[in-house]
Amino acid sequence: QVQLVESGGGLVQAGGSLRLSCVSSVSIFNANAMGWYRQAPRNERELVARITKSGFTTYAVSAKGRFTISRDNAKNTVYLWMNSLKPEDTAVYFCHMNQGGETSWGQGTQVTVSS
Repeated sequence: QVQLVESGGGLVQAGGSLRLSCVSSVSIFNANAMGWYRQAPRNERELVARITKSGFTTYAVSAKGRFTISRDNAKNTVYLWMNSLKPEDTAVYFCHMNQGGETSWGQGTQVTVSS
């Protein structure tokens, strides 16, 4: 069973930056895609950023230009660099893996942006 462990969340002021990390218990080299999603209270979970095996990236409109997703296959880790954070970025951020048609989720890490 794949385990994804997120870290790096916390409380930050608007305009600040955070780096989220997601470490997988298995190799991510062959993962079709790795992604970051977020869920704010009373909202549905939404895609923030995604990176495929080939390195192709996709971003939510709200994340473009501010967030960057990257993967380090040697460390089985996916990162989400978040800059110019806004209060509306406040949410629980979840790591996601799609490998061989199977999906896995982490437990999430809380990001809170104060105004």
